[in-house]
Order: sequence, then structure tokens, then C-alpha cells
Amino acid sequence: MDEYLRQLRNDHRQFDQGKLEDHVGHEPMKLFSQWLQDAIEKPVSEPNAMSISTLGSDDFPQSRVVYLKELLEEGLVFYTNYNSDKGKALMAHSKAHALFFWPDLERQISVFGVAEKVPEQMSDDYFDSRPRGSQLGAWASHQSERLESRVELEKRVEELTERFPDKVSRPPHWGGFLLRPVKIEFWQGRPSRLHDRIVFEKTDDSWTLYRKNP
Repeated sequence: MDEYLRQLRNDHRQFDQGKLEDHVGHEPMKLFSQWLQDAIEKPVSEPNAMSISTLGSDDFPQSRVVYLKELLEEGLVFYTNYNSDKGKALMAHSKAHALFFWPDLERQISVFGVAEKVPEQMSDDYFDSRPRGSQLGAWASHQSERLESRVELEKRVEELTERFPDKVSRPPHWGGFLLRPVKIEFWQGRPSRLHDRIVFEKTDDSWTLYRKNP
């Protein structure tokens, strides 16, 4: 372990995959879409994986990795159990943070935003597109609650398989959130740790653009 930590301390990686020019435009979602497409085409592993951070009732921040399922002009869409820790946190305190990290591209996108539930029809449409096993899992999992044993969970799945022999309806406690950005930071690694950091910040209906020191 000591040798491994020593190697990490001595890892003086030079970031040289790209740069972030000043003329990036004034529409952050277009740049976001381009960076996401770059990650897909690279390809990088799990390009739509993002870390979502919320503030819990205990005042501790909590992060977990979820999948971005749709990138809209209005913001980022992901799905979850509304009764989960993150679901409860977002409904009690709608401000949240999302982070994308693509090490192969030496890029990060940091998104500060306000979350709201997506329309029920949108959640229905996405739920209908999921594999049957995932649909049953959305019913079976009392997400974030204590579980006495794996057997208990598997028994629920068996019971639900009989309950829904054909179409599985969407659970009323399961659906999507839209994270509406109020600030987006694009981070591009550069040599000598002099990274590019460009921030778009929402002011009324327009975006203010500025750089940050690395």
C-alpha cells in the first residue's frame, strides 16, 4: 500500500488532450451536447454517467452516480425512485449538482441547477422503453430503505412477476427529474495543471460567460 501511494504521489501527468478557447459561443447546452458526443465517439466508458449531489435532511451532502437519459435545451433528465434518498432530498431541497468526468478526454462538466419532476407522460414513455426486468425492479426495490436479506428482495420480484404477467405499469413513486442549470462549468485539462475553466452563469434569460483560474 505504501508503495502504491508513493506511485500516486509521484504521478506527474501532463494534460495535453485539448484546450478550451474563448470563442465557445453563448449557448452552453450546445457545447454540452458536443462534449457528450465527443465522449460517445471516443468512446469512453459510460459517457452518460454523472454524479448527482443533493442535500439530505441531516444537512450532509450525498453523491451517487446515475445515468443521464436525455439532454434537453431546458436541462438534464434522469430517472429514479421518488421515495429514495435522492428523490426525497430533491423534493425537500431542489438545488442539486451534477458532475461528468471523462478522463480519456481530460474533461469535466460541472452543473449547478434546480430539479423538478418531469411530466408523467414523459416518465411513462421512458418506463415503457425499459427491459421487463428493470420494470419489475422498480416495483420490487424500496430504494434506500433497509433490507433484511437478499431473499426478501427476490421474493418480491417473484410476486410481482405473477402480478404483472404482461405489461408492467409504471410505479407512481418512480419517474424522472429535470435538472435546470443555473451555472455550468466546462473544465479542460491543460499542461502544468494550468487547466481551462470556462463558466456559463444564468442571468435572467441569458448566460454570462467568464473564465476561472485553474
